[in-house]
Amino acid sequence: MRATGPGEADAPRGGRGVHADPRRGLLGRLPTGARRLLWPLVVAAVVAVLVSGVVVVMQPTGPTPAPATTQAVDAPPPTDPELGASTVTTPAATASPTAVNPSATPSVKPTTGRPVAPAAPTVTSKRKGVGVWTFDGVNQALANSGASWYYTWDVKHQGVTSPKGTEFVPMIWGAKSVTATNLQQAKQNGRYLLGFNEPDLKGQAEMTVEQALDLWPRLQATGLPLGSPAVAWGGDRPGEWLDRFMTGAKQRGYRVDFIALHWYGGDFTTANAVNQLRSYLQGVHDRYGLPIWLTEFALIDFSDGVRFPTQAQQAAFLTAATKMLGGLSWLQRYAWFGLPATDKDQTGLFRTGSEATAVGRAYQAAR
Repeated sequence: MRATGPGEADAPRGGRGVHADPRRGLLGRLPTGARRLLWPLVVAAVVAVLVSGVVVVMQPTGPTPAPATTQAVDAPPPTDPELGASTVTTPAATASPTAVNPSATPSVKPTTGRPVAPAAPTVTSKRKGVGVWTFDGVNQALANSGASWYYTWDVKHQGVTSPKGTEFVPMIWGAKSVTATNLQQAKQNGRYLLGFNEPDLKGQAEMTVEQALDLWPRLQATGLPLGSPAVAWGGDRPGEWLDRFMTGAKQRGYRVDFIALHWYGGDFTTANAVNQLRSYLQGVHDRYGLPIWLTEFALIDFSDGVRFPTQAQQAAFLTAATKMLGGLSWLQRYAWFGLPATDKDQTGLFRTGSEATAVGRAYQAAR
């Protein structure tokens, strides 16, 4: 995993709400002299009311408050024949507040507390995925995330139960993963197969191009639609690992059905990061002309150790990036890195099965 460049923007600042002064009553708006003249009349009226036993409630004058408006929900985007329709799952309605008997006093003080905003609906689309490894509450978190597919960097999903309607995609991680047993499990467990994980990076699959090409026919023999090895960087550059692999595969007559890519951004300014991601994806697509699966992405700066953005910055990027990805017809799927959130993995979506981070809430709302 490599960063695209240094840079960090300040976290967005929240604005303060402006509180209007309470409206004054009729007497409060009159000049002082007029109020002195009216007081005897008011006192006399009160005495008359008490004697007659009739209570008259006077409403203060002023404009009638407008009825509350209901915010419209954006319609889902047009159905893509290849990717399918997006669906929106609205959270279950919360119980109605307990009814409170009206006070015996003739007037009620207005409530000063702010209303609690309802939870944002969780959105599901065919392209929306996530990388998963086990943690406490993983199954509930995956079900709550809105992901329609996931992978575990393996041919199986041990310890993870696929929620209804959520697809598991197997991966052959590296050279030692190419066994008859793993290839058979991949066929049984998925409809697609992801190729080697970051073969260009030390500590990951770390394979030569020739080694990957020699093993490729065994992955191809599964008959599953096959994704390229997912390089850590340089997928758009001539002469780099992916370019040499794709050239060799073409020369040997091998099949690659889609390009798998990873991307990590070191510029934490939302607009810059989104533009860099778009440019990279476009460059890869222009070079190979194949559909793309973005199987890892997030903001992490690896230029000098490991540096993470704030939760607000990460969430803003996720929201803007997924919106951008939705406009790329050849971007078939994406997977955020990753589902669990820990002090070490600060890009994660859920701390427990039900506790989403700010990034997790942004992911739930993404298409």
